Amino acid sequence: MDKARTADDVRRLVRDLDVKYIRLQFSDILGVIKNVEIPASQLDKALANEIMFDGSSIEGFVRIQESDMYLRPDPTTFAIFPWKEGTGATARLICDVYLPDGRPFPGDPRQVLKRVVAQAEELGYTMNCGPEPEFFLFLKDENGRATTVTTDQASYFDLAPIDKGEACRAEIVATLIAMGFEVEAAHHEVAPGQHEIDFKYAPAVATADNIATFRFVVRTVAERHGLHATFMPKPVRGINGSGMHLHQSLFRGEENAFYDPADRDGLSQVARQYVAGILAHAQGFTAVTNPLVNSYKRLVPGYEAPCYIAWSSGNRSPLVRVPAKRGLSTRIELRSPDPSCNPYLALAVTLAAGLDGVRRGLRPPEPMERNLYHMSEAERSELGVESLPSSLERAIEKLKADPVVCDALGPHVLERFLEAKEIEWDLYRTQVHPWEIEQYLSSF
Repeated sequence: MDKARTADDVRRLVRDLDVKYIRLQFSDILGVIKNVEIPASQLDKALANEIMFDGSSIEGFVRIQESDMYLRPDPTTFAIFPWKEGTGATARLICDVYLPDGRPFPGDPRQVLKRVVAQAEELGYTMNCGPEPEFFLFLKDENGRATTVTTDQASYFDLAPIDKGEACRAEIVATLIAMGFEVEAAHHEVAPGQHEIDFKYAPAVATADNIATFRFVVRTVAERHGLHATFMPKPVRGINGSGMHLHQSLFRGEENAFYDPADRDGLSQVARQYVAGILAHAQGFTAVTNPLVNSYKRLVPGYEAPCYIAWSSGNRSPLVRVPAKRGLSTRIELRSPDPSCNPYLALAVTLAAGLDGVRRGLRPPEPMERNLYHMSEAERSELGVESLPSSLERAIEKLKADPVVCDALGPHVLERFLEAKEIEWDLYRTQVHPWEIEQYLSSF
């Protein structure tokens, strides 16, 4: 993303790089990337915000009688896809969605995040975020369908020849760099077939754009290698699931508002208040940061995913960790989100939670330096440590009861999101699953 890039710069790049097609991309409420592809000859029309689409065909957008929507491309998001698709190059522009009367569409997840970012700016802050998304690479069967058979039996930080997905991961990294990413680390994760690629922190909207682009690139490159990439949180029983830790900090101008050199721990009051806000609303925002039925198969003890609402410095069992670096690198690490979430909504609700702590001057509990997984429920209860919701159903209930999170989403997104998630839970709970057949069929 080039913050200074203008519409004229986009026109010049399209001409100079022989771009034949441009994909105008946007996100639906569930985080699925949609696009309207136009030939380069229509670029001026697009940059004049004149490209229209039928919003009623997009999940959770609008009813048929309210269907006309307009796309407004963000010139700073212009990027060329490094792979060839026919003759000439293909580029993309990420767009905001607007109503015909010129107002931002309240169901556009990117606009939801922008609204919360504006609230932070009113308080004098900008938010930076660095994500750590994980994913699995699986083989396909003879019919081209995805399996849960991994490409390797490697483990944390292993190298080829054990890690047979390394060639795919290397091409993913090269593609991301070609598209303007600053990749900080790429490695094999704990579970077989599991990988992590970390890219540099950026302001909130740019980070959400980057996560959306990242998922698209990973899947596309994996397909080119004959593999299936999935961001499903827990695709295989008995091994670690995939998370997407979010490193967050607030800046005031060029200064990190989380850093206080006079404090014993180097943490400012703002940092502590932000942590307190995250902890206070963790149950309320979990349906957004962990939006699938399957998300709650990851949030169980024993697989490094956080289940308990606490914070710490070196201890990785609580929900929030404060990494050791200070100065401009002072930040918190929120460990519960998973990579299936809508990144715009996830950043919106977590930022809103932290800002609520700052506004109200909340104080966090004492940091928890003991391993929460090794404590009994009674011990955790005595310490006042609550748990994250254990199912999508319970997470939905907690979301409905949290006015700060509901307000961050806005009435339109909240209604459509809840509707979709309640349908998902109802479909799941009315199925008969293979485990039930194995467990009960011959015994009862």
